[in-house]
Amino acid sequence: MQQQKTVPTLRFPEFKGDWGLETLGEYFTFKNGVNADKSAYGRGHKFINVLDIISDVPLQYDSILDSVDISADEFKKNEVLYGDILFQRSSETREEVGQSNVYLDKENPATFGGFVIRGRPIKEQVPEYFHYLLKTAKSRKDMTSRSGGSTRYNIGQDSLFDVSVNVAPSLPEQQKIAAFLGVVDKKIAQLQTKKDLLEKYKKGCMQKLFSQEFRFTDDNGKPFPDWEDKSIGDLGETYGGLSGKNSSDFGAGKPYITYTQVFKDSYIKSDAFELVTISTGENQSKIQQGDILFTTSSETPNEVGFASVCLEDFGELYLNSFCFTLRPFDLNEIIPSFSRYLFRSPAYRAAVLPLAQGSTRYNLSKKSFLKIKLKVPHPDEQKKIADFLSAIDDKITLVAEELDKAKTFKKGLLQQMFV
Repeated sequence: MQQQKTVPTLRFPEFKGDWGLETLGEYFTFKNGVNADKSAYGRGHKFINVLDIISDVPLQYDSILDSVDISADEFKKNEVLYGDILFQRSSETREEVGQSNVYLDKENPATFGGFVIRGRPIKEQVPEYFHYLLKTAKSRKDMTSRSGGSTRYNIGQDSLFDVSVNVAPSLPEQQKIAAFLGVVDKKIAQLQTKKDLLEKYKKGCMQKLFSQEFRFTDDNGKPFPDWEDKSIGDLGETYGGLSGKNSSDFGAGKPYITYTQVFKDSYIKSDAFELVTISTGENQSKIQQGDILFTTSSETPNEVGFASVCLEDFGELYLNSFCFTLRPFDLNEIIPSFSRYLFRSPAYRAAVLPLAQGSTRYNLSKKSFLKIKLKVPHPDEQKKIADFLSAIDDKITLVAEELDKAKTFKKGLLQQMFV
């Protein structure tokens, strides 16, 4: 039998002694939150809900999104104070049940909602330490294993009471672990802010470029020709995606592009391909370099008409049935690196959104879509725009990679600095 670990793999050398196996019930009392009438929300006391809990950043009064109007007595019974831990009580997926966050505002109490359970400390502890302890894989696994349900999963106060945790035996050790991980979190927050600012800058640049508020000049400093009005149908011919496929046709065979990838990314990435069976002699169009792929059907109108451009030659490659292809007549007239931005520009999105028709599912009329008129610059100016925006995207990608590495580093620390 494997011996139960009593000390973490990584430990500050000045601390000795075993970490005791205890339960959350030895450290907290638990209480469900407020269930007010729907008319009471939107005003009154700050009100911690599930969206606040799933944030990686510890909760402060000013960061809470919602509010609720309840009596002073009700607020007092459901008060959230410094050091309280808030747990997500219910979710559609088992993996999300029991997620937690800590409240670290010493000045301003708040309250909490019915889909949340409050853990009130009853034993001396470092709140930030428990914030990290409850995010470890071991703690999360214990919580989710105790959740019940079928279409919706829940965890109750009694189940939280019995969750097992190995706790550092002294407050100084708890404090040092929390402080160290806090530095890592600060770095993650800085990278996230940097990424958000770059994305905001890119959005502003696209607005100015495609409204022609900002224009490039040629290599001699002379203005480029005026942008031309062109309908999408003038730029190329269309091809449909896969049709007549059953669920059994997917998972093996030829590479194909999913609806999700077309919606998510402005250009096609090979690491996101899935597989589909294509029968011998089946007449399905293949994706070519320079093709522009569009989403045509979705449960929400905001997802219809999103575009992704194929910038490389991937060989034999097919497309999801909820999408179609626009294949440009001339790649020197509408260059692929520019198409990537043109068909995600504010002007394009404003033109395509009204064409999403439906009630429970929204579809894009290809006939109406091809009539959309867009202003298209000279190919030489297209290249300058594409190069400028690509440079910003490269910076965003680098920061995103740094952010992912920092998060992976933190995940490793959570695994090694706790039992």
